[in-house]
Formats: sequence, C-alpha cells, structure tokens
Amino acid sequence: MPGPGNVGERVRNLRLTRRLSQAQLAGHDLSDSYISLIESGKRTPTPTVLRMLAERLGCTPEYLAEGVEPEQRAHLEVRERHAHLALLDGDPVGAEAAFEEVLARSDDPDLTSRARWGRARALEELGRTEAAIALFEELREQAERDPGRTSWLPPVIALARCYHAVGDLGQAIALGERALARLQHLGLTVGQEHTEAGRILLLAYVDRADPDRAHALGRRLLASDDTDDQLSTHYRRASSRALEEGAVGDSLYLAEQALAVRGGAPVQAQARLNLAAARALLRGVTPFTADGVPEPERAAAAEALDLLRATSVLEGAEATESTIERARALVLVGEPEQAISSLEDFLETGLALAAPVHAPPAPEAGAELAARVRKTVQARLVLARARIAQEDRTAALVVLNSAGGQMKDLPPSRPAAHIYRELGELFEAAGETDGAANAYRQALEAVGLRPSRPQAAARDLGRV
Repeated sequence: MPGPGNVGERVRNLRLTRRLSQAQLAGHDLSDSYISLIESGKRTPTPTVLRMLAERLGCTPEYLAEGVEPEQRAHLEVRERHAHLALLDGDPVGAEAAFEEVLARSDDPDLTSRARWGRARALEELGRTEAAIALFEELREQAERDPGRTSWLPPVIALARCYHAVGDLGQAIALGERALARLQHLGLTVGQEHTEAGRILLLAYVDRADPDRAHALGRRLLASDDTDDQLSTHYRRASSRALEEGAVGDSLYLAEQALAVRGGAPVQAQARLNLAAARALLRGVTPFTADGVPEPERAAAAEALDLLRATSVLEGAEATESTIERARALVLVGEPEQAISSLEDFLETGLALAAPVHAPPAPEAGAELAARVRKTVQARLVLARARIAQEDRTAALVVLNSAGGQMKDLPPSRPAAHIYRELGELFEAAGETDGAANAYRQALEAVGLRPSRPQAAARDLGRV
C-alpha cells in the first residue's frame, strides 16, 4: 500500500516511528525549522535532501516522494500492463478488477492516469457506458488543466463514442467535430484518431438524420490517403506542429503513435470506418464515390457491399453488424435470396446470443444481453425485408412477430426506438396496419413520449 498522505506526512510518520526529534533528523546539514516546514507541507525537499532524509529514516527516496517502494512500483506497473493485455484479449471483467487494484494501491500520477484510462475502456466494453463517461470526463479535465503532460485527444474521442452509444447525439457531434478540427489543425488527416473520430461523427450525423453532412464527411474520410509508408511521417509532422504550439502532451502522444505505426497502419480502424460508411449508405446517404447516379439507393447499396468486403478483420459485435448490413445491402441490390441464406445461417448458429467467453456479473450481463438481443432483432428485420422483397408477406409477418416479441425484453432507449420505427415500417410494407401502429407507439414510448391518442400507421418518425 502507498504511504499515507504527502511527502511531509510520510517524513513525520517515519520520524515518530523511529522516535527521532526534528533536530535529530535535521542533523548537522539541515535545520529543525526546515524539517518542520517539510512536515507541514510548506516546503518540498529537493532530490538531494530527499535522499539524505531517506537514509536517516531507513527507507528509499521513492517511498518518501511517492509512498511506494521500487518493488511495489514495479509490481503495480506490471499489473497495469497485464490489465491492458486482458482488455485486448477480450476479458474486460478481469481488466477492470486489475485496474481498480492499481488505482487503490498507487499514488503515482502517470500510473494512475493510465489505469484510469484502462478502467474507463473496460467499463465501456462492459456496457457500463455512463460510468465510463464519468472517468473519461475526468481524464479530459485533467488534460485540459495540464496540456504539458497529457493529450486531450484520446479522452475526447472516447467521450464522443460513448455519448453516441447512449444516444446523446448533440454531445457526440460537438466532441467529434472538435476532435476532427484539432487533428486537421495539426495537419493529421490520416491515422487511427482521425478515422475513429470521423467514424463516430459519421454515425452521429446519420442517426440525427443529417444525410448531407454525412455524405460530405464520408467522402472526405474515404478519400484519405492512409498508406502504411506515409502514416508515421504524418504523425511525426503533427507532433512537431503541436510542440511548436507548446502542446507538449499532444506532441508526446502523437510521437508515440508515430513509433507505434512504423510496422504498418492498423487495419481494424479502416475496417470500422468502412462499416460506418456502409451503414450510412444503407440509411439514405447518397453514394460517396459519385454524384447524380441513376437509382441512387441501389448504387449506394452496391457501394456499401464494396466497403463491407474489407471488414472481415472485425470481431464480436462489429462482425455481427457487418453480417447484418451486408444482408441489408443484398436486399437493396435485388438479391434477397443471398440475404436470406446468410441471415438464416447466422440466426441458426446462435451467434447473436452466444454467451461471452468471460461471463460478467449480473449488471454487465444485462447490458451484454440487451445488445445481443438488439442485434438479433435487427437481423430478423432484415430477414423480413428480404421476404417482403420476395412478396412472401406471410413469411415476413412470422419473422416480424418474432422480432416484436423479443423487443419486449429491451429497456427503453433511443436505439430501441430506432428498431421499433423500422419494425413499424416493415409491418406497413407487409400490410399489417395494427402491428405498424403498435410498433410506432412503442417507438415513442422508448424515448419517453406517450401519445395522447391512437397513432396512425403512417407516422413520420424519421428523427426518433
């Protein structure tokens, strides 16, 4: 455990434990009044004085300065790194516990900051997004207070992602736009940070029903020249520009990124962007690669299929989403049979509701299950869309009723409202007006609204 309090308190506690007076501790080199000032926190000892006091008190200078012995520090640093590895290996439960241990036992600012970041990421992975937001906000405030030590970019991008996940589109867009503006100011229009901030912003524009801004952003993002041999150079130049401005924290962070990508650009970041762009195209955004094409919806779906071919590296929920979006695109390009085949295989294997490798505690399990139920329902909605394209309304209604039954287990939320709205549209397309009206009503209730009178099936809920 770290020593109590600050340097002065540790000096005083050890002096009393050793039964030394202030004068005895001061010896011939220091004055007892100087020792008193140190113990009261009014003076900070220099490294030379710290070594002198540590020798007389029988401890290490590191213990006096930070409250942790070198062996303890090494153990905690290893523990923190192992926690990050657990997070990368898909064990957010174990990672979160390890990060909490480090935070409880360390008062080293750098180690504590890294552990807080890791714990926030673990909480995000566990679906405890509100708790993750609180930690990311603390990290953002810390970076804004001390830009000479910490970069502002990672927590802002993480916050944009989390606010989008909880449906706060205004905050997600504001933070995403700020992050992109900062990156562009530094001349960094490639790399993982630019791709991730752009991906989140693109999805937020789509969810806010702003197709024009989504289209313009998507074209810029997909046109980025993110080649392996140039990426480290881009990071290095951005780091130099940040240093010239005095933003040392940003400069250090970008220099570390330049070193990290010397072996090649991370392919997953681009795959995630491709998935977001495909999702935008399948929700009404016009094609990114050409303007004024005939049959823009079909052209957008064909472009989405091209983008989704580069998403095979994705895993977990993102791989599931890629499968669903590919089937949605296949329906739009006139190949409902292929869509039905892939979705039926997907649903029969139980992938959408498979148990996690590391079963989390009950609260996390609830969030995990809700996310997987949403994915299963989305798959069924696309399957129903394919059946309607085949003019098999009976089969479509069977699937839609099954999807509606599953939706009853989901808590009210904006994502649930989006799904209910699509469910209503498909019930309408299948000729089931009562089911459509009920789905539209549930869409309103999912965002906290209560209709004052029965809702007609043709309500425009495009901005739910």
